Amino acid sequence: MTPDPIKAVIFDCDGVMFDTTAANSAYYNRILKHLGRPQLTPEQFAYCHMHTVGNALRYLFADAGQLEAALAFRREMGYRDFIPMMTLEPHLKPLLRQLRPRIKTAVGTNRSDTMDAVMEVHGLTSGFDLVVTASDVPAPKPAPDILNHVLTTFQLNPAETIYIGDSEVDEMAADAAGIPLVAYRNRALQAWRHIDSLDEISGLLNIAGAA
Repeated sequence: MTPDPIKAVIFDCDGVMFDTTAANSAYYNRILKHLGRPQLTPEQFAYCHMHTVGNALRYLFADAGQLEAALAFRREMGYRDFIPMMTLEPHLKPLLRQLRPRIKTAVGTNRSDTMDAVMEVHGLTSGFDLVVTASDVPAPKPAPDILNHVLTTFQLNPAETIYIGDSEVDEMAADAAGIPLVAYRNRALQAWRHIDSLDEISGLLNIAGAA
C-alpha cells in the first residue's frame, strides 16, 4: 500500500514515542506484588505492552476477585510515579517541529486515562493536533476505531496518512483502517516501510524544516 501525499502522521505511544519497557514493567509488577503474584514474564509483558490496561489486567488476573482487587489498587495507585521512567524517543520533538503545521500530527494509542499526564510531564501537549486514546472510541486496537477517529476529525482519506506503530495490534488496526503502516523497530510486521529511528520519517516524506 503506497500512500498519497501525506497530510497527517499518526503515532503510537508505547514503543514508538517512548521506550516504556521500564515504566510499564514497574507498573504491572507493583500491582502483581500487591496481589501476591510473581513478576511479569516476557510473554505477559508483551501482551500488556500492546493492549489497554483493562485488558491487560483481565489477562493477568483470571480470578474475578483478584481482578476486582487489581482494578481497585490500580485506581488508587495511579500512574504518575511511573511517567519519569518513560524514555522519550530523542528524535520525536525535532520531527514534530519539521512536520507542523504543514502536516497534521496525532497520537493513536491504547492508553486511556494516563495519556494526559504523560503528555504534560514530557512537554508534548502542544506538539500534537489530536490525541485519541482507547477511552475516546468504542473499541481499542486492533479494531480500527482509534485510527478512524483521526481520519474523521482531520477529514482525510486513509492514503493521506501514515501510522507509525511497533506491534501486531498496530499492524492489524492500520490494515483495518486502510492506513499505510510504518513499522518501528519491528521487521516482523507487514508494513509500507520499516524504520529504526523517527529521524527517518522526514526522508520518507521528503520534508525538511526546523530541527
